[in-house]
Order: sequence, then C-alpha cells, then structure tokens
Amino acid sequence: MITKTAMITICGRPNVGKSTLTNALVGEKIAIVSPKPQTTRTRILAVASRGETQFVFADTPGFHRARTKLGNYMDDVVRQSVADVDAVVLMAEPVAQVGDIEKKLIARIKETNVPAVLAINKVDAVEDKRSLLPVIAAYSAEYDFAAVVPISAQTGEGVEELLAELDKFAVEGPALFPDDVISDQPEKQICAEIVREKLLLCLDKEIPHGTAVVVTKFAERDDGSDIIDLDVTIYCEKQSHKGIIIGKHGAMLKRIGELARHDIEAFMGTKVFLQTWVKVKENWRDSDALLRNFGFTDQ
Repeated sequence: MITKTAMITICGRPNVGKSTLTNALVGEKIAIVSPKPQTTRTRILAVASRGETQFVFADTPGFHRARTKLGNYMDDVVRQSVADVDAVVLMAEPVAQVGDIEKKLIARIKETNVPAVLAINKVDAVEDKRSLLPVIAAYSAEYDFAAVVPISAQTGEGVEELLAELDKFAVEGPALFPDDVISDQPEKQICAEIVREKLLLCLDKEIPHGTAVVVTKFAERDDGSDIIDLDVTIYCEKQSHKGIIIGKHGAMLKRIGELARHDIEAFMGTKVFLQTWVKVKENWRDSDALLRNFGFTDQ
C-alpha cells in the first residue's frame, strides 16, 4: 500500500540520458530515446512504485541555448519543472568539468532551494572508476548535493541505489496516480512520439528536428478484432524535406511506418493499422499558433 509520494524532476543537458533513465526507473518505454539531442520536447510524467513509495518522475527536455520559439518553450519547461518538487536529479556525464549548462541548472536549483541528487551517467563506459573522483569533486565545489550516485541508465547500474536516495525525500500521503497508470501521457500522444522517434532514427541532420507528429485518428474497431486504426500526420518545414521523408517511391516513409507500428503494437498490446501522411508547414517552430496547434502549450 502506498503511504508516501515523491515528485522528482530529472534535468540535464541534451543527450545526457534523461529519457533512458526515466524508462529504466519505470520499467516501461514511456519516453522516446534517440542519440540526437533535443529528443524530448515536453515534460513527461512517469510513475513507478517501490514498496510504500510512489515516485512521479518528470522527464524534461535537454537544457540548451534556444534558437527558436520551440526551443524557448522547451527551456521554460525545464525552468518550471525544477520548482515545486520534492527533489531534483541533475544528470551529468563523467567529465571532470562543470559545463555552462550544468552551472545554469545548478543556479536554478539554488533559486528554488530544492534538494538535489547528482547522477553521473554513462559510467559503464568508464574503465577506471577512480576517474570519477575528480568529477565528484568538481560538482561538489559548485553545489552541496544531497547525494552523488554513479549510474548507467543504459545498463541499469546504480538505478536502484538512486531510487534509495530519492526515497529519502518522499512525503507522507496517498498515491497521486492509480496503480495501473505509468504516465500522464495519453496513449495517442505516446504513439505520436514513437513515430517521431523513428523520424529521428531514420533521418539525418536538421530534418527530424523540424518535424512534428499529430495523431488525427485513434480508434478501436468495433468488429471484435481489437485492431486500432491510427492515422498520423507528419509536419515538416520545407517541401524538400517532405520529399526526403517520403523517399524514393515512398520507401523512407514506409520504413518509418513499419518501425513505428512494431513499437506501437508492443506498447498497445494489440494490432495497429497505421497510416501516415506528410505535410509542409514552413517555420512552424517559430509560429505561436502552430506551436499551440501541435500541443506545445504551457504546462
């Protein structure tokens, strides 16, 4: 029975492994993962229970120097998410130097006076663990972290130890989410994000960052087959990008659709009939109206 809850924000620079850690903590694929930076665009809440504690993790976009209104929105999400939580996890790479992005996040943590745990990620790639000592020293000189936990979000190393530290910040109270809920994201939104993950996987350079994915139909058939009809529109910024996304004779779009359908069916636990379209909306990342239409609104 849940008797305690802990609201935890996970923050850090782009591509540090926040979404991978979120998925590892929950044990399900809630947040999409890509080696490309700025994969996560909104705050995603993920729910995990351990013993008597229900953890609610906020996976945030990577904090970066914004160049578009979408980028400004993403950075605002990070700033807002650091406030009004029980603790913050600052994720960093095993480098013995505190970067400007980390310094800005630490400054935000100081402003809100919220307890913070430093999670040094990607330690599976560190052969000599003694090399982590100067990393810990560099960050400890910047802020008095409640704990420092070396982890590998990829392999799961140190994840349970991190949870044990975060459990210290739990407060007494009933569960915030029902037992069977693992995210605040609607199913159709997770499906849209899976399609965008495949765009990031299959496309190069700036093109996938200039795409938005909107689900226009999400309906279970009433013929008893349990098949879900899923219609998805992919928006891009240039006509030339549309051609690349579709590919020669539609080959690229077919590949993206097949990869997405495989993961969506695994997530939904049923067959999915996926149809995709590609449309051009020039400079949508700098349009307030289009950002609202695509779901990028205040948290």
